[in-house]
Amino acid sequence: MSRAQELEAAFLAEMLAHSGLGEMQGAFGGGQGEAQFTSFLRQEQARLIVNKGGIGLAELIFKAMAEVENVSVS
Repeated sequence: MSRAQELEAAFLAEMLAHSGLGEMQGAFGGGQGEAQFTSFLRQEQARLIVNKGGIGLAELIFKAMAEVENVSVS
């Protein structure tokens, strides 16, 4: 399940990146440092979303992984 949650967090971080979340405006925006920092921020925000229940993607991924491995999911 932890791997499925990691995948959900990665998906959410990518969604947050394309939503414009964390983009700085004005004199303090821009640069390589900002790009690196905001990616860490988005990853942590995505992990927090998953830890609070996420969007249900981890459960679906987990079930699909279990099906592939022929493992019972109860």
